[in-house]
Amino acid sequence: MRLMSVLRKTIREQLRDFWTLLLTLSLGPFFVLFYWVMFGGGSTTYDLLIINHDAGASVNGGAWSASNDTIKALHDVNYQNGQGVLKIKLIEDRKAAEKKLKDRQADMLVVFPEDYSRSLLAGASAASQIEIVGDLSNPYYSVVSVVANAAMSNYLQTLSGESSPVTFKETALGDSAARSEFETWVPGLFIMAAVLLIYQTSMTIAREIESGTVRRLQMTPMTAFDLMGGVSLSQILIGVIGVLITFLTAVACGFHSEGPLWIAILLGGITSMAMVGVGLIVACFSRTIARAFMISNFPLFLMTFFSGMFMPISTVPLFKIAGRTIGLLDLLPPTHAVTAINKVTALGAGFGDIIYELAALSVLSMAYFLLGVWLFQRRHLRRA
Repeated sequence: MRLMSVLRKTIREQLRDFWTLLLTLSLGPFFVLFYWVMFGGGSTTYDLLIINHDAGASVNGGAWSASNDTIKALHDVNYQNGQGVLKIKLIEDRKAAEKKLKDRQADMLVVFPEDYSRSLLAGASAASQIEIVGDLSNPYYSVVSVVANAAMSNYLQTLSGESSPVTFKETALGDSAARSEFETWVPGLFIMAAVLLIYQTSMTIAREIESGTVRRLQMTPMTAFDLMGGVSLSQILIGVIGVLITFLTAVACGFHSEGPLWIAILLGGITSMAMVGVGLIVACFSRTIARAFMISNFPLFLMTFFSGMFMPISTVPLFKIAGRTIGLLDLLPPTHAVTAINKVTALGAGFGDIIYELAALSVLSMAYFLLGVWLFQRRHLRRA
């Protein structure tokens, strides 16, 4: 049958294009394994900071701390498999705690007042207030807020009955409480505009390879840096224009930034350089435009789904530098860009507030670019 002949022919062609077939078949299993590594077969644990000003109270001649009992109630919130939902850390410096919230190294802060225990003993005649602090534009905050509020409310109801003298006060960082759902998601789209350069860069260079231009360049004094530098500058320019157009479109749709827009555009430009580097690496393993397009999907998905661009994701801690935990996902440049751009647009951060993110993003961008140039030199411009 002609149908079977076409089937056999197509299968033979697919087998000849082994690497494209392998990438197609391995992409799904890779992401399953990657998620397994990230979550370890368990569920997400949320970081909760606590500042405890509670002075305690005297009960039957002994000391009693309602805050300690409340913290225990928070510790006891578990998944069905026994894993804790909240990872609780006591902290004394509020400024340091708020910095962790802004850097998204923590999801919520709970502050117990000095009269917390005394007010519970006194009943309705002595009202007290627990303060809850967080970045309302952080999707994790909503989850932690519901879980923590439920645990604390259950404890208070058990202890004091329905008329507990303790109330809750929510304090939003920056202007995060005023952000609409649209404004919460837009910063990730700014970075997405830069990430799409992986396609553009890899296919532009693959076109030069497929057309034979690179082979002809081998007979000239041109180096890999000359070729890659020229192509990269044009792609970075395209990336910056893309980010700028995305900004203007968002502003026209009602988006507003609490911090300077020029910083956000700078972040987009540096991220563009990193994505150009990734595109160069993809091009090193692509001799045709079609293959470049195919392989580009792998890093594109990786950068999109594991950088926190559209949803927060836990990371695997690797080591610490100056007290800051460096995780596996910190090796992805967009991770730092997403954190920084959220701090600028939602929390009003200035240049000095995102020095770490800028430094990390710049170092990674240069590393990806130089790796791309080196690989391209070895694979496509090495003279016999």
